[in-house]
Amino acid sequence: MARWAPEKKDQLATIVAEIEQNYRHGRTLVAVDGRHGSGQREFADDLAQSMIALGPKIFRASMADFYLPRSARPSVGEQSGDLLYRQSFDYSLLRRVLIDPFHTGGSTGFVLTGFDVDRDQPVFQPKWMSAGPDAILIMDGVYLLRPELAGAWNYSIWLSVPPSDSTDPSSILEAKSDEVYIRDADPSTRANTIIDNQDPEHPRRIFADSC
Repeated sequence: MARWAPEKKDQLATIVAEIEQNYRHGRTLVAVDGRHGSGQREFADDLAQSMIALGPKIFRASMADFYLPRSARPSVGEQSGDLLYRQSFDYSLLRRVLIDPFHTGGSTGFVLTGFDVDRDQPVFQPKWMSAGPDAILIMDGVYLLRPELAGAWNYSIWLSVPPSDSTDPSSILEAKSDEVYIRDADPSTRANTIIDNQDPEHPRRIFADSC
């Protein structure tokens, strides 16, 4: 059984209650978004664990498993914040093998991992999944509320953290891409819930009128 600080347990319980109230039946897609390094994966894992008692089957996926091939992503010399935002992930693949079939329901199969970034190739013999009429998919990653995906989610969470102050070149580039994304999509206004996740064990909900 998971043991969380009271603040985290309460925030997770509130989100679970909202999803249960509004999406009691059918297929539900939940996005956990944020800047690079906001703790999306860990938050999504904890949310999934806290939702098990609801009854519907819970599935987990991550944008880290839907990269474009290296040849289609900007090379080191070409990289910029704008290109990192626009040319990192294969949204067509994501929709084709996961989002659209999951929404369809019935016996339609779906895949939780589409691309093996270490081998730089599509997943060989992907594991096709199926689910009953009531199921929940929780997806973590970056850029999840971009215009191309914003309508895909039934419920979305934006994890709010300050921009990274790291001097590592990769982190600087990711921070620049986050700013491009925020200007393009304004994700905090699209999300159902905003969570201040600066202290991951003590997350705090932010309401729009207090931002």
